[in-house]
Amino acid sequence: MNSPDWNSPAAAKRLARRHAAERRFKLIGLGAILLSLAFLALLLFIMMHSGLGGLSWGFLSGSDSTDPHVAGIWSATKGSILTMLVTLVLSFPMGVLAAIYLEEFAPRSRWIEWVEVSINNLAAVPSIIFGLLGLAVFLNTMDLPRSSPLVGGLTLALMTMPVIVISGRNAIKAVPPSIRDAALAVGASKVQAVFHHVLPLALPGIMTGTIIGMARALGETAPLLMIGMRAFIVTPPGGVTDPSSVLPMQIFLWSDEIDKAFVQNTSAAIIVLLAFLLAMNGLAIYLRNKFEVRW
Repeated sequence: MNSPDWNSPAAAKRLARRHAAERRFKLIGLGAILLSLAFLALLLFIMMHSGLGGLSWGFLSGSDSTDPHVAGIWSATKGSILTMLVTLVLSFPMGVLAAIYLEEFAPRSRWIEWVEVSINNLAAVPSIIFGLLGLAVFLNTMDLPRSSPLVGGLTLALMTMPVIVISGRNAIKAVPPSIRDAALAVGASKVQAVFHHVLPLALPGIMTGTIIGMARALGETAPLLMIGMRAFIVTPPGGVTDPSSVLPMQIFLWSDEIDKAFVQNTSAAIIVLLAFLLAMNGLAIYLRNKFEVRW
C-alpha cells in the first residue's frame, strides 16, 4: 500500500477544508460565549441601574412592609440563612454517606442499579415536585409549622441530596485504587481505608458539589410556594419553627406589587441574592483549586 502524498493538490485541498471547518467551529463557539456574556451583562446593567439606589443600611436591616420606602430584606435574609442551615445539616451528611455506601460498599445487584438510576432521575425532577412532596408529607401528614425554615429546609434537602450523592460518587471514584490497596495492605479495614484515606482526598470535590447544590437551593422559589412561604412576614424569625420568608420569595412578592416604587426594592433584593450566589460559587471554585489533588 502506497503512503499518501501530503504534498499533492488533493491532500492540500482536504487539509484546507479541515482547517476551515475548525476555524468556523471556533468562531461559532466564541460567538455563543460572547452572546451569553452580552445577555448577562445586559441583565446586570438593568439590575444595577434600577437597584443600586435602593441599597442602604435601612433596606438591608429592615423588614417587609406595605410602604416601599421603609421595606427591607433582613427578615427574608434571615429566613434564607436558617433555611439553608437546615438544608445543609440534613442533606450533606446523608448525601455523603449514601455516596460512600453506593460507591464503596454496595454489592452489584439489580436493586442497587435501580437505586442509582432513581437518584440520577431525582436530580432532574422539576423542583415544584419536591414542593408537592413537602406539602403532602411535612405539612399534611407530619403537621409541621407552615411557612417555617424547618419545612423549607426539609423540602430543599430532598431536592439537594441527589446532587450531593452524584457529586460525592464522582469525587470518590476519582481517588486512585492504589490508595485503597495501600491502606488495605498495611492492615487497615475496609471502613478505615475509606474514612481515613479515600474520604479526605475526595472531600474537596464533595464540598464543591455541595456548595453548588446549596446555591441552586438558595435561588429556588417553586418548592417554597407550595409550603406557604409566600406569606407577608414582618417580624424576623427567631428560630427554624417561626413563620418566615426567603429572598427569592420576597423578590417574587415585590415584583407582583402594583406600586411602582417596589421596582427599586425588587432590583436591590436581586442584587443581594446575586451577591450571595456569586459568593457561594466563588467559594466552590476556591475550594476546588486549593484542595484539588491531581493524580
